[in-house]
Amino acid sequence: MNYSFSQRFDVPAAEAFSWCTDYKPDDWGRMGKKGTRGITRLNEDTIILNDTVTGDDGDVTKVRLVRLNPGLLAWTNTHIGGPNKHSQFWYEIVAEGKGRSRLDFTGLQLNYGRRPSETEVAKLGEKLRAEDSAMWVLLAKEMHNDLARPKRASPA
Repeated sequence: MNYSFSQRFDVPAAEAFSWCTDYKPDDWGRMGKKGTRGITRLNEDTIILNDTVTGDDGDVTKVRLVRLNPGLLAWTNTHIGGPNKHSQFWYEIVAEGKGRSRLDFTGLQLNYGRRPSETEVAKLGEKLRAEDSAMWVLLAKEMHNDLARPKRASPA
């Protein structure tokens, strides 16, 4: 199942990349969810995230391998444990002029079990896109709050 979206940021691309890839234990709360996050840094560009999120159907635990590519302002997130094991998500920050940027996201989710119909795939893809996009709307607000600089007063 493939789906994608973009999210604009009011910060320069390099700052957005740094903020997006600075994983913290409170990340789930920033995304409007209840959950816990364990973070293991294997080296400067490889991170294991051990997430447990509480949803309508109870707790779901996912283990993810994150690979950072700072030169491209991009990263991948591959599920190595959990219900959608081997799913992969690609993120890239793109500059959009002075002080602005956007995230281009592509989700490649692998679901196990019965092969769904094309209609079911389309509906689930739209649901995933809407859910993930909504989380990034919240994260964009958090980023702006964290990185906003005081505006200078205009000269009289």
